[in-house]
Amino acid sequence: MKVVERYILGRTVEVFAAALFWTLAIVWTTQVLTRIDLVTDNGQSALTFFEIATLILPSIITIVVPFALVIAVAQTLSVMNTDSELVVINAAGASRGTVMKPILLLAAAASVLSFTIDNSVDPYARERGRHLVAAARADLLSLVIQEGTFRRVDDGLFVQVGERLPDGRLGGIFVADSREEGIDLVYYAKTGAVVDDDQGKQLLVMSDGVVHRKRPSGDVSIVRFSSYAFDLSAFSKASESITMYPKDRTIAYLLDPDPNDRVFQENPRSFRVELHRRLSEWLYSIVFACIALAVAGDARSHRENRINPLITAITICLFVRWLGFFVTNQAQTAAWLTPAIYLVPFGAVAVAGWFIHANRTMELPVSWTDRLVDSGGLGERLSSFWNRLRNGGAARRRA
Repeated sequence: MKVVERYILGRTVEVFAAALFWTLAIVWTTQVLTRIDLVTDNGQSALTFFEIATLILPSIITIVVPFALVIAVAQTLSVMNTDSELVVINAAGASRGTVMKPILLLAAAASVLSFTIDNSVDPYARERGRHLVAAARADLLSLVIQEGTFRRVDDGLFVQVGERLPDGRLGGIFVADSREEGIDLVYYAKTGAVVDDDQGKQLLVMSDGVVHRKRPSGDVSIVRFSSYAFDLSAFSKASESITMYPKDRTIAYLLDPDPNDRVFQENPRSFRVELHRRLSEWLYSIVFACIALAVAGDARSHRENRINPLITAITICLFVRWLGFFVTNQAQTAAWLTPAIYLVPFGAVAVAGWFIHANRTMELPVSWTDRLVDSGGLGERLSSFWNRLRNGGAARRRA
């Protein structure tokens, strides 16, 4: 590899690593926050929560890597163009392959990384995550014996325990059950305990209490009981009841699904679509690299730039990625769209390749650019802000 090629590769890798880290951190944080109820509702430890949070990473890496790559490539080439480095490379007689080679090598490495994670790491991480979530929700003892807490066991079923007695029993039990439409049941009991019967069912046995039953008519009946067993086994099933979806399966399983798989029997097409997605999604790193090269790979005057190449590249890549998601989702019900899962990335590469081969710059339509730059004085405000920053920096250097 030439010195110039190593230089371009080194700069791009640095920006790629930084973009990947921060983009991954932002996306991971948003995904983790949606699972905070595992701690707040199910009373699980922070260790379990962080383990589940870590298992989320493989599923978002394959989505984030292509965007981190396009940011790195577009930003690196844009800065090199601003610093006239691309002009010098062209003036020295170097071919376009000098700029393209290190970018495409990095894109190929990113594609291999995405394929490996998507087909080797992510399915096992998803399976482990489902087992942890199921175990957390099945651990009713840790759920109901926490004193003074109001816990949701299931939709429409809430349990509160006032205290845990020295002999292991529970005191001050409150249960609200509104799972059956039109009927609300409220249980109060002085004492109780969570026990397992001979058949392995988990029961909440309440003693010395009352049950209030409210009917749709508004009538309320009150029944006092000395002992009442509330079946909780439906909410404490072990890992064998975990439902595994196509995204949770390995690529070997997708190639040869179990005919007795309930999810496969209900929707066999989802397994085929997931297989095609796995075999096509790794291509988007190469697609985004080609788009970035088509947008920012040429040396040109600053006066020719209607909008920052980074914004142009990201906008085009967002559209291509959205189109890929859209086609994949529609293929679940429309079999004729299955080839389009591959057509989107290959078509995007072909279009970007044509721009590169024709020595033309890929840009947004002029009408879009004018709206982005001129609508509401956006262009003037950005230009004024940049000038203030530049002038302020120059003044500080003189001081």
